[in-house]
Amino acid sequence: MNSFSDNKPVNVGLLGLGVVGGGVAEALLEQPHAIAGQVGRPVHLKKALVRDPSRNRDLFLPPGVITTNPEDILADPEISVVVEVIGGEDPAARYLEGALAGGKHVVTANKEVMAKRGPELLSLARENGLNLLYEASVGGGIPIIGCLSRELAANRFRSVRSIINGTTNYILTRMANDHTDFSLALAEAQERGYAEADPTNDVEGYDAVYKLSILAGLAFQRRVAPQDIYREGIGRLQLQDFRYAHELGYAIKSLAIATREDGADNGADGAIQARVYPALIPQDTMLGKVDGVYNAVEVEGSLCGQVLIHGRGAGRGPTTSAVVGDLIEIARNLQTGPCPLPAGTIEESGSIRSIDDLVCKYFLRLNIADRPGVLAQIARILGEQDISIASVLQKDADPAAQTAEIVITTHPARESSVQKSLKLAAELEVVQEINSLLRIED
Repeated sequence: MNSFSDNKPVNVGLLGLGVVGGGVAEALLEQPHAIAGQVGRPVHLKKALVRDPSRNRDLFLPPGVITTNPEDILADPEISVVVEVIGGEDPAARYLEGALAGGKHVVTANKEVMAKRGPELLSLARENGLNLLYEASVGGGIPIIGCLSRELAANRFRSVRSIINGTTNYILTRMANDHTDFSLALAEAQERGYAEADPTNDVEGYDAVYKLSILAGLAFQRRVAPQDIYREGIGRLQLQDFRYAHELGYAIKSLAIATREDGADNGADGAIQARVYPALIPQDTMLGKVDGVYNAVEVEGSLCGQVLIHGRGAGRGPTTSAVVGDLIEIARNLQTGPCPLPAGTIEESGSIRSIDDLVCKYFLRLNIADRPGVLAQIARILGEQDISIASVLQKDADPAAQTAEIVITTHPARESSVQKSLKLAAELEVVQEINSLLRIED
């Protein structure tokens, strides 16, 4: 059996000891020989930053490991790698800047920091000859960051299409498969630990926006800031939407999509469009079959074509796997020689397309007066905006109220034209309510 007792350990400082931080600490403390075998020398947890040292934890930590002072990690010359699993922008971003400025390599699972401050932090790491790895920031155990920055780096990417929030995917799966309404499906997700007590970041799409910002930056080597990404949550979806979508051959998923237009003849990069919203997607596609808390990322590259990576996207196990994997990679680099610099250079953003310029098919659900000539009035408005109807379903007529529900799908149309048409249609006396506007992503 190999012994690493004579080798100087790689000392690690852990910022945060919550669900994921506890998983990382447990891996380092309970699998020391396995990790040392991967690296070539021991990897030692020297300090762990917590807010409340008196809190009961299902983990035995050696005396002296816990600290409430971040400088015990950031200013310790013996700590060579800082692992950040606090979450949120502040103080995490300050700690990461301090670690890199102090000559320490960094592993982070922080999607918000990498979305908002990633280019600056990567530049700081590069200037100091340090590694900053962040596989766990997107997709948990799905190795998409490594694929984009290393294995698929020879490609010019055309698109990223993804399901990257397990909470919303679980809720939508329950609504689609079990006819559970939104509020009950959300409560179940919270009971199972898939959703936070305050689920806003998940159900309103902010979490997916941060992750898409990171993926788009890597894929296109251009900064796509979170505020440049169009966002819609899933809270307005109703069970009727899933019923009609299924009848039309579609699933409804919360998609995070970034596309790049073809550039000019001189090879210049084209404009980027990025959006997060619930959309209809064909049931028989790979993304259309991703259910429950699973995530999937599909990229299309100039050399590799379409590649899809699928797996559990969140939770203690998958995220711990990604964090410890990054830590092992840095520790191996320290063992074998100089660390490679962070991959790629993310330039300042170029042209970012407005959602108004999106061209796709649409799914529209309306309550209307149940009498002759209503559809003709709506069709006239759509036609005046150059929108062609692909199909019409009429369901759920209410003879007493003399109303009916119709679903219209369109051929490809411009977003701005569809929005204008619906505003005009809402002014018609015969239109009771416009219930849904969903995009169709074929």
